[in-house]
Amino acid sequence: MTSLPNPYLPDMATIVETVQETPNIKTFRVRLDSEARRKAFTFQPGQVGQLSVFGTGESTFVINSPPTRMDYLQFSVMRAGEVTAALHRLNAGDRIGVRAPLGNWFPYESMKGKDIVFIGGGIGMAPLRTLLLFMLDNRKDYGRIRLLYGARSPEDMAFKAELPEWLGRDDLETVLTIDREAPGWEHRVGLIPNVLREMAPPAGNAVAVTCGPPIMIKFTLQALKDLGFADGQIVTTLEKRMKCGVGLCGRCNIGEKYVCVDGPVFTYEQLKELPNEL
Repeated sequence: MTSLPNPYLPDMATIVETVQETPNIKTFRVRLDSEARRKAFTFQPGQVGQLSVFGTGESTFVINSPPTRMDYLQFSVMRAGEVTAALHRLNAGDRIGVRAPLGNWFPYESMKGKDIVFIGGGIGMAPLRTLLLFMLDNRKDYGRIRLLYGARSPEDMAFKAELPEWLGRDDLETVLTIDREAPGWEHRVGLIPNVLREMAPPAGNAVAVTCGPPIMIKFTLQALKDLGFADGQIVTTLEKRMKCGVGLCGRCNIGEKYVCVDGPVFTYEQLKELPNEL
């Protein structure tokens, strides 16, 4: 009988590649050191992992590579504190700890046959990326797929190396936008909620999946409601103060829910039932 890995102990992993996405966002592609664990490791789109910088601490980040592409696990990290600053100092060949997978995932099974509208802002594109690539790798299972990705400026957009491919696909409608005009920018200019209203995706047989800064989410939710999306048709993902990752420390609780266990993925319908602590 094979025992499950101890969720309190990280697997050792090696960084195989890094990508400097923006001045303050760095992507890490990591591979578990144990061949047995690599072969046994599975996860679902939207699940998260804890990355450990030994001697500094650990923080939670979404696995933003899809389970259909398992050459490595990808995490994109915005530099915002002690642990993330320590991560940003690491490079290919350095070793870290990985505790994963944790939390729930996007309800991709119930999305089959539906049109999908992705709305990402800044680093909020990271969790959307895993579901987007998963759906593109299973394209026949889903209807029309639209992506609206925005940032303050071109320099603040992550995953730049992938944007030409997304823009060029016949089976994906991609709209890029920045908050204000910038030299050489050839795409939309405007705040994400305003551009979303202009796109006006039909709500009839659709699911909207959104992630980004809280102020963006607030006005994006209103735009989606104005476009006719019901609360249960809107899905988002949270990363609220997750620490232990197993629902023990209580740091990420919202009422009776724990983001690390009951989330990080919630429908807007579920969020409306929680105390207003976000």
